[in-house]
Amino acid sequence: MPTPLLAYHGEAKIKRKFLGRVRAHQKADQILQGYGYWKDGKGCAVGCTLHLNNDTASLYLEYPKQLGIPEELAYLEDHFFERLPLKEAKKWPARFLAAIKPRADLSRVYDLWSAWNLIDPKDGVITLVSDQYPEIQKIVRETGEACLSGHRINAARAARAARAAWAAEVAWAAWAAGAAWAAEVAWAAYYKKSSDKLIELLEAA
Repeated sequence: MPTPLLAYHGEAKIKRKFLGRVRAHQKADQILQGYGYWKDGKGCAVGCTLHLNNDTASLYLEYPKQLGIPEELAYLEDHFFERLPLKEAKKWPARFLAAIKPRADLSRVYDLWSAWNLIDPKDGVITLVSDQYPEIQKIVRETGEACLSGHRINAARAARAARAAWAAEVAWAAWAAGAAWAAEVAWAAYYKKSSDKLIELLEAA
């Protein structure tokens, strides 16, 4: 049986190392959106955490190796970093790492976040999908339920379902309001709420 992956490999000193690193970059204003992973002492959330500029796939694989954090959570960290408002984005890497306790088992966090994102009765994408899109409703519901039960379906399918549902409804809302900013406001609210939910799940793990 493989050894379970524990956050920071069970060592508080590993958390201190990486959290201290990103906080120093935050203080020096070296955490940048749309910049690339790591170059000239600056970078994105992942770059400033690892101090590496490998190709994308191998970079995320360093999270389980170096930090004991599952690869898919590295993707989520990076995803939110590039989409949050700039002020919040600069604080995001430290917020992400600080929320994780050494020895925490994070293996279910991505599934639980995905299920919330898709089928939560208050905030899930499913609430935005009208009956005009029955196939999208079905995909969103089945994918969310599979994540919730621990039988994860291809994550790309969940992402496509979420994007399709959200885009369809947001586009209609923006058109109905007669203003392009309606979609921007909706996206900003979505990323704020979704990143907050990830932090909540990380803290609870």
